[in-house]
Amino acid sequence: MPGIKRKAISGSGGSDQNTKKQKAIPRQGPKPSAAVRELETTTDSDPIIESDSTEHSGDDDGVSWPSDDDSKSQQSDDHNPDEGVTLPEISSQKQTKAKTPTKESNGLSNSSKEAHAKQKVLAQERRAAKPNAESIARTKKLWERLRRKSHVPLEERKKLVAELFNIITGNVKDFVLKHDSVRVVQTAIKYANRDQRRTIAQELEGEYRSLAESRYAKFLLGKLLVHDDKEIRDLIVPEFYGHVRRLIKHPEASWILDDIYRGVATPSQKASLLREWYGAEFAIFKARGKATVTGELQSILEEHPEKRKPIMHALHDLINLLVQKKMTGFTMLHDAMLQYFLNIPAGSAEMTDYMELLKGDEEGDLLKNLAFTKSGAHVVCLALVYGTAKDRKQILKVYKGTIAALAYDPNGHRVLLAAYDVIDDTVLTSKSIFPEFIGKSSSDLPEPQTQSLLSAAIHLNARIPLLYLFTGPSKAILRAEDISLLHSIHQIRTTTSKKDAATRRTELLTHISPTLLALIATHAGTLIRSSFGCQFITEVLLSCPAGSDRGPALSALIQLTRSNDPATKQALNEPSAGRMLKTLVQGGRYNPNTRSVEPAEPPALGFHDSLYASLEEQGGVVDWATGGNSFVVVGMLEAEGFSAHAALMERLRKGRGELEAAAAATAARGSGAEEEEVRKNAGGKGNRGAQLLLEKLDAE
Repeated sequence: MPGIKRKAISGSGGSDQNTKKQKAIPRQGPKPSAAVRELETTTDSDPIIESDSTEHSGDDDGVSWPSDDDSKSQQSDDHNPDEGVTLPEISSQKQTKAKTPTKESNGLSNSSKEAHAKQKVLAQERRAAKPNAESIARTKKLWERLRRKSHVPLEERKKLVAELFNIITGNVKDFVLKHDSVRVVQTAIKYANRDQRRTIAQELEGEYRSLAESRYAKFLLGKLLVHDDKEIRDLIVPEFYGHVRRLIKHPEASWILDDIYRGVATPSQKASLLREWYGAEFAIFKARGKATVTGELQSILEEHPEKRKPIMHALHDLINLLVQKKMTGFTMLHDAMLQYFLNIPAGSAEMTDYMELLKGDEEGDLLKNLAFTKSGAHVVCLALVYGTAKDRKQILKVYKGTIAALAYDPNGHRVLLAAYDVIDDTVLTSKSIFPEFIGKSSSDLPEPQTQSLLSAAIHLNARIPLLYLFTGPSKAILRAEDISLLHSIHQIRTTTSKKDAATRRTELLTHISPTLLALIATHAGTLIRSSFGCQFITEVLLSCPAGSDRGPALSALIQLTRSNDPATKQALNEPSAGRMLKTLVQGGRYNPNTRSVEPAEPPALGFHDSLYASLEEQGGVVDWATGGNSFVVVGMLEAEGFSAHAALMERLRKGRGELEAAAAATAARGSGAEEEEVRKNAGGKGNRGAQLLLEKLDAE
């Protein structure tokens, strides 16, 4: 039928004779009418046949129609009347045609290359048209050379820096606000001398706020301030006065402002910056006519009690804004939060709202960040002491996985000490803190736990949470500011905690003492090689609760005195080991105020008898009395309950000659030449312990 596209997959162009030769396709049901067949063929859209016929162009409606001659030719070449058309072959033919390049595609590729080349030329022309284009290009080349410090000889670097300064001097402002050229200025500052840095700082005077707000130029401020030049510092810091409340909320300037506040500002400059948190009035009107500026909110409120409400409102709003924006890592924010906390009444609505603010951060980032700064740790300690039992549990939960980091931090360990002192639920404390920091309570310690405990025992900060329960707020392990904070916490807890302090301490000691005693029993030789390790041994053995098994730990120390290892002998002769042994021999700590020994927790250690028996067995009593541990022997004679006192005195009388020789260097008196000769013969060292032993022998 002319004008109708056939649905049959055939090379035929419509010949009835050829169609009859095709293999018959069985049909079911009645034969469709001619109208139905015509409708089926006109609505068919077989993609293979359509694509196969696109080589011919139609004149009527844009559809390609095969002619009779083409159909016959295609049938004779490709068509098998028994099998029909093979679809994969047609598909392969199509793929081959698609891969054949055309002149149009080559022309498009060439035009694309030309377009890119033109764009590159235009970009270069735009860069060349900018101000100082040649200078910036030259400084970039100098920077590329200078930044490879290890590859540039010193003399060459000096020449490059001199050339760089010749280019940028007088044009620094044009360089610092561009992301690429500001790096050149930073490199110039890195290799500059003091006068050159000051020249750059003076050129930028008046621009430091805008530099702080720049994504790239803010690092230039850090380069200028890192050298701790007072003149440069006093140029930069005052430019931030009056703008603190705005800049602390800025995504770029807030970090450099806090770095300046934390790292380089003087106490007076810090106070001026912090005062602006208290309201716009303090940003506009400066403190005049005063020798010193204070940032303490309590002093300001005492001077102007009528301004309390607007000041507290402004401070709370700014704190809350930064907390909601998740900008909680700023030291300045932590200082402001502490000032607010210290000036709200206990039990008030302000206190309740503030506690909710601290706990409201679902991720816990606020409390975690607070714990690692001085003021922030103070805030967390106050939250623990003023909070309810539920609040304390929630706060401890935030620090899960962070306990060890808190223990090693110079500020974070205060949070752990406050938790020891105020949480009544000692089971909660021991389950929340001790497993992460100390490990599982056991007398058989695995190697990872042992190494962790050894590291903590000799660390300046980590040893404090280990020993605090044994020593209390003592100067032996705590700084003065830590002791002051803990005393204030102890005063507050009388109204917020129910359990007796001594009971709480004993319950916590019961949890950790077995583990620490096991550490001493197995690694005493490692611990005595450091002063902190000797202190650790002393405090644990003297203050472990009644019922603790001290025997293995004391036996381990006795075994060390019998060791022939040179390193162990040298460690025992160190002053720190001598103090440890003397304290254990005396059975308690010496109190300088009462000039007496405070005995250890019962039962008595009995270390003096064990040590003397060991020394007597080795025949080393006189050696100790004339050596580095002479004060240990003095401690034996002064110790209460020492059963071998008479035997020791007899041994010392027999060795009196050696004692006198050891004491001669410091006891010698006479002309300078004679005294120098005595000192030389005695090795230049005197033994004060030997002198005391001689005095005791003479007294009897």
